Amino acid sequence: MTNPFAVADTAPAPVADVTAYDWFPALLPTASDRTNHRCGELQMLTLVAYDISDPKRLHRAAKVCEDWGLRIQYSVFECRLESRAFDTFWSELSATIEEKSDRIVAYKICTKCAREIHSLGLQHHNEKVVAYVC
Repeated sequence: MTNPFAVADTAPAPVADVTAYDWFPALLPTASDRTNHRCGELQMLTLVAYDISDPKRLHRAAKVCEDWGLRIQYSVFECRLESRAFDTFWSELSATIEEKSDRIVAYKICTKCAREIHSLGLQHHNEKVVAYVC
């Protein structure tokens, strides 16, 4: 039986370059590929999160996100956008940040995959309500 606390006689093997291990190829083909589901053709749920260091830029980014989606957490929004609308939204949002000190990330989730989202707890909606009277 070997001693688990014994010191090794040899130096540890050098650590491989982590950039050599890209995890995306391991995911191909995706479930969408196998079912011939074309993500992004229609409206998609987009989860947007940001970390912005300057209060003025933070306010501007929040305003853009509020115009396009629903606030889920302080700096997390859900937006339901078609491809062209997302491009416009992303352009507006990108113009609000300083890339050297801020970060924005958007995860596009197709309708089929969005059905698998799990959520717990109370959510307060602050959506602008529009009512049409006939």
